[in-house]
Amino acid sequence: MLTLKLHPELLECGTDEAGRGCLAGPVTAAAILLPDNFSNAVLNDSKQLSETKRKSLRPLLEDCSLTYGVTHIFMEKIDEINILNASILAMQEAIAQLNPQPEHIVVDGNKFKPYHNIPHTCVIKGDGKYLNIAAASVLAKTYRDEFMEKIHEEYPMYNWKKNKGYPTKEHREAIRKHGITKYHRKSFRLLPEQLTIDF
Repeated sequence: MLTLKLHPELLECGTDEAGRGCLAGPVTAAAILLPDNFSNAVLNDSKQLSETKRKSLRPLLEDCSLTYGVTHIFMEKIDEINILNASILAMQEAIAQLNPQPEHIVVDGNKFKPYHNIPHTCVIKGDGKYLNIAAASVLAKTYRDEFMEKIHEEYPMYNWKKNKGYPTKEHREAIRKHGITKYHRKSFRLLPEQLTIDF
């Protein structure tokens, strides 16, 4: 089982994002504060869990958290400030929703920007080490997947309910055939052979 948090003595939130490598849809981040007595043998990095397990964990995490927040940063903003800055902004906006605010932030990955003078620690592959980051990764992934399934109804030809906007062969073929939508990230290389793209 994963360790609950990095600093056991502090009110510490975990934060993570989902959808950074996608060609379409938002980047979504979550932040969560778990109680000190929290334990769960199933919870792990969301990428290691089946969709069924992620979906069953989400209400459990929401119910037993002290507080949590989830934020989508949409395509226009990603194109404006780039995906790394958009990912950090999403995590910071998710943390802003927490009440109480944390005394320490533990971040999945190696990049973050200071947030309101609250100390933070970046942990590479942290979602496979700490329960609070793993919990944030499950929330971010399930909320983002839900959004992609919703917009799939609008543009079923891209099969977002299955690929969730990631650059699968099927998704790229659909872009080649149908062009792009308002949900595609225009700053991304949408097709392998692309040098410029006409909008």
